[in-house]
Amino acid sequence: MEFGLWEKYYTEILNDFGFSRKNDEESAKLLDEILSTEGCLTLDELGEIVGFSDKFIVFGAGPSLKEHVQLLKEEYDLKDYVLVAADGATTALIEQKIAPDIVATDLDGNLDDILLANFRGANIIIHAHGDNIDKIAKLTPFFTSVLGTTQAQPIGNLYNFGGFTDGDRALFLSVALGASEITLAGMDFGDIVTRYSRPNIETETAQADDFKKKKLGYAEKFTQWIIDNENVEIINLKE
Repeated sequence: MEFGLWEKYYTEILNDFGFSRKNDEESAKLLDEILSTEGCLTLDELGEIVGFSDKFIVFGAGPSLKEHVQLLKEEYDLKDYVLVAADGATTALIEQKIAPDIVATDLDGNLDDILLANFRGANIIIHAHGDNIDKIAKLTPFFTSVLGTTQAQPIGNLYNFGGFTDGDRALFLSVALGASEITLAGMDFGDIVTRYSRPNIETETAQADDFKKKKLGYAEKFTQWIIDNENVEIINLKE
C-alpha cells in the first residue's frame, strides 16, 4: 500500500483511537537514529535473505494458533515457506521448536522468545509508534538483522508498508517481499485474546477488551484490503 493511500487510513486510526501523530513521529525518529548507529537491513537485503520462496506463512497470536502450528508441522513442509511470526506468536513457534524467518514486533510480546528467535536467525521487523518509545530506546540495540517500520511518514532507514497491528503489518510486509501465496495461521479477528498476545493474563485465553476488539477490527479490514487489491493468494486456515 502506497503511503498516500495509507495516510487516509492512518488519519482515521489516529482520530478513532486518539493517538498522537507527533508521538508516532518522535518514536520513528528515535528508531531511525538507533538503526543508523547500530546498522539495519534494507527491504532488498531482507528480500535476498528470504528469496528462497515466494510462499509465506504468517502466524498471528489468536486462539487458533496452537492448533494451526500443530497442523502445519504435520502436513506442511515448512522449509518451503518463509515463516513470519507476528510478535507474541513467536512464543508458540519457539515452544514447538520452529524458528521463524521473520518476526514483526512492536516489542510487546515475550522478549526472551523474540531474542531467542533472533539468535536462531530470525530477522526482526521493529515497529515504532507513540506508545513504545521507551522500549525502542532500551531494547532495539539488543537485536541484530533489524528492519525498521513506522505507521507515520517513512523517514531515513524506516519503511511503511501499511497495516496497523503486528499481524496485518506482517501481511503487508510479505506482499512487499514478493509473496505470491500467504497462509494465515492463528489469524483470528474475534473477541478472544491469548497469552501469546497478552503475556500477563493468567489463563490461556481471555475476553478481549474494547480497545483490542477495535484493533482486531482494523486488522480484519486491512487483511481484506490485501485480498481485494493485491496479486497474492490468501489461504486462511480458519476457513
